[in-house]
Amino acid sequence: PVSAKRWKDTAETVIIGGGCVGTSLAYHLAKAGMKDVVLLEKSELTAGSTWHAAGLTTYYHPGINVKKIHYDSLKLYENLEAETGQAVGLHTPGSVRIASTPARVDEMRYQMTRTHWHVTEQYMIGPEKVQELFPLLNMDKVLAGLYTPGDGHIDPYSLTMALAAGARMYGAQIYNPAPVTGLSQMSDGKWDVQTPHGTIRANRIVNTAGFWAREVGKMIGFEHPTIPVHHQYVVTATVPEVKALKKELAVIRDLEASYYLRQERDGLLFGPYEKMEKMVLQDSWVREGVPPGFGKELFESDLDRIMEHIEMAMEMVPVLKKADIINTVSGPITYTPDLLPMVGPHQGVSNYWTAIGFGYGIIHAGGMGKFLSDWIRNGEPPYDLIECDPNRYGKWTDVPFTCAKARESYGYNNVVGYPKEERFAGRPTSRTSGVYELLKDKGSMGFHAGWEQPHWFYKPGDETGYKPSFRRTNWFGPVGRECRLVMEKVGVIDLTPFGKFIVKGKDSHKLLDRLFANTMPKVGLTNISHMLTPNGRVYAEVTITQLEPGKFLLITGSGSELHDLRWIEREAVEGRYDVDISNVTDDIGVLGIAGPDSRKVLQKLTNEDMSDAGFKFLHCKSIELAGVTVRAIRISYTGELGWELYIDQKNMAAVHQAIMAAGKDEGIDNFGTYAMNSLRLEKGFRGWGAEVHKQNLQTN
Repeated sequence: PVSAKRWKDTAETVIIGGGCVGTSLAYHLAKAGMKDVVLLEKSELTAGSTWHAAGLTTYYHPGINVKKIHYDSLKLYENLEAETGQAVGLHTPGSVRIASTPARVDEMRYQMTRTHWHVTEQYMIGPEKVQELFPLLNMDKVLAGLYTPGDGHIDPYSLTMALAAGARMYGAQIYNPAPVTGLSQMSDGKWDVQTPHGTIRANRIVNTAGFWAREVGKMIGFEHPTIPVHHQYVVTATVPEVKALKKELAVIRDLEASYYLRQERDGLLFGPYEKMEKMVLQDSWVREGVPPGFGKELFESDLDRIMEHIEMAMEMVPVLKKADIINTVSGPITYTPDLLPMVGPHQGVSNYWTAIGFGYGIIHAGGMGKFLSDWIRNGEPPYDLIECDPNRYGKWTDVPFTCAKARESYGYNNVVGYPKEERFAGRPTSRTSGVYELLKDKGSMGFHAGWEQPHWFYKPGDETGYKPSFRRTNWFGPVGRECRLVMEKVGVIDLTPFGKFIVKGKDSHKLLDRLFANTMPKVGLTNISHMLTPNGRVYAEVTITQLEPGKFLLITGSGSELHDLRWIEREAVEGRYDVDISNVTDDIGVLGIAGPDSRKVLQKLTNEDMSDAGFKFLHCKSIELAGVTVRAIRISYTGELGWELYIDQKNMAAVHQAIMAAGKDEGIDNFGTYAMNSLRLEKGFRGWGAEVHKQNLQTN
């Protein structure tokens, strides 16, 4: 109990929440040598989602970066018992993802092309090997499997206790019950963390509060887009055929039927993911808060809701038909809109970090604890994990959007993971460009940081709509048509989702010179610069224009907007630079015009000299275009002659219509991001976050 421990008034890091993620972070920080690490748990360790989790562990992840998290977790769990003396109940029989359709086989082949990014073993296997690993399967529908040795399951309670034991062993303090009742930031950036037992002054705080994360965030003015969902699994009594086996069954994931199944002692444990129309959100907790005292409680089970999956599981694993269910667990797990957690420092306030929104907290806990510990101690992330950055969400991520996307993400848990995947729930958000209404019915829209942006455009005779595939699909011909348009004539593209910042003030040049590995452009000029970490690694790629003396326009990718802004703001505060930094992303629309006839079209609309001599590459000018003031930069990511036009959102549609009318004789038309990416690749322009990642860029 807290009363029996010496209360600490100060701490280097205070971690709020004692599930597997919070205890992992405490363990890693303390083991790495950080003094004064304090973890506060409102009731008891594992309360929330950890204690009732099914405990699955896997090296597999469809993404490249998150797979590293899984690897670090499992390597930690393999040795944690020997290190701490606390058993963790780790089982490693391997796992098999079952392919029972041709599309699944394609997906597995696709994943095998990506597996060499990592040292983890992964094999595509035939039906015979699948049956060897899980001999109780009905093989009628099995076409292939994706086999990952070393996968399995762990006891979540024991894991958390081992991490807590390790944290204490290396000097961390864990207080419980110690609910956080208030958070106040001091003028020096430190935090006062208030509890019924006293206040702790902390250099930083980390929110690891699981489904209480929203309530912790609200204490400082944030509405974190997390929501609890009901997840059920059932446990059977002893199954004679299971008991008779000589070795433990591999974990199976029947992807078409959307469930996982593993051995639990001499029985089986089975957990489905219902379709989005049947799954249940605990959205009342978002509106009204988590009920006081809720911690190790469960929801009422509802087998009717998962009966469809039970029947499919019985067909795939016939011994289930005779198995007695002895336990049904229905508990809350936390989802974000895209199912990935929110891990890292938060934009808008200093020294506030999050590790929340874990739909798969058990397999993420070990690796995320290490990742976050390294970032906190070294001042930069150890590798690129921007897909989990908490700043990928913004004000556009409201409660209706969060609910719609969480429902979709849960229901789509095991759908085929096609390249260029789009999901449509909750769209459009409040983020639509000034030309959205003009273009929305003319092509296929993609989702970029809340924005709707055209991927490609329809013409009569085209097969329209979203048709994902691992092979050439309906957009292949139209995108080729758009590439030819830009190479031979002139095309217009909506680039509004770019992140856009204005940096100005007495120290603006000094701040940017500190942040970027480039000489700052002179007034009226533009360059592409790389923002560096303290160790000289590339953190971001930014286009910089000096608009007037001491006033700079910074352009970054849509997915990096708040990620990059946070880094700039942090440096400005810590270095005490006299600057004003404003985010103008939502205020300014962007049109790109590119192709050999782009100059001719623009010249019809302005008195400005658009010739090579009059408007050079990487120059910027404020021009009048069809009666509207536009900031024009001569640059094009297609590799063709082109300009980017920065326009007030309210004037964007008028400028677009004027350009299209002026270019009628030149055969002008719209083009989308698919064509732009194809063109830049042919020109050898590497894309940030695609061909170029943080972990493979180091400056000399």
